[in-house]
Amino acid sequence: MSPRKSAAEARRTRERIIERSVAIGSVEGLEGLTIGRLATDLGMSKAGVLGHFGTKQALQLAALHGASGLFTRLVWEPVADLRPGLVRLRAFCEAWIRYLEQERTAFPGGCLFTAASVEFDTRGGPVHDTVARFMLRGRRLLVNDLRIAVEVGELGRGEDPEQLAFELHGLYMGLNQELQLFADATAPARTRRALDRMLGAAPSAGTAPRN
Repeated sequence: MSPRKSAAEARRTRERIIERSVAIGSVEGLEGLTIGRLATDLGMSKAGVLGHFGTKQALQLAALHGASGLFTRLVWEPVADLRPGLVRLRAFCEAWIRYLEQERTAFPGGCLFTAASVEFDTRGGPVHDTVARFMLRGRRLLVNDLRIAVEVGELGRGEDPEQLAFELHGLYMGLNQELQLFADATAPARTRRALDRMLGAAPSAGTAPRN
């Protein structure tokens, strides 16, 4: 086997481990990740899994980075080139609803970050810090477009972007709970109505380049 082919197969094996880790973590929590469980699920040896990650914590961190990449690809990238401000914000919010409602292949148990934020909220260490960093990064995306929306007059001058981002973040944490804990099929529509109350009716989308 050539070194190039060997490296490609190693990358694909690592990707398979991460994909399965994300799925397990969304259902059972990151503490549910074990080398033995993954080896069984993927038809690998424990040594094979350990060879890629070495420790459970490294596996947990890899799952979080994998989940972050999926969120970016599914929610942020499709709307990133829309006009900054309320247009892009509302498109981002709609993509986020669809992600929580429909993405069951990668996240059969719902949003991994919502689950991990509850699982690790009172613990210190690298996993806690990584969960917090990724969730704050998502909130900063909200704040950025909310601030632009206030500056250009799409939202009232008295609106506080940080406060609105705080409320929006809580809304989506609640949506994930309604979908997962209560299986409430009306929750996405309720979320859209809440968005209309908070932000006003969604403006027409555009694809003007970002400044």
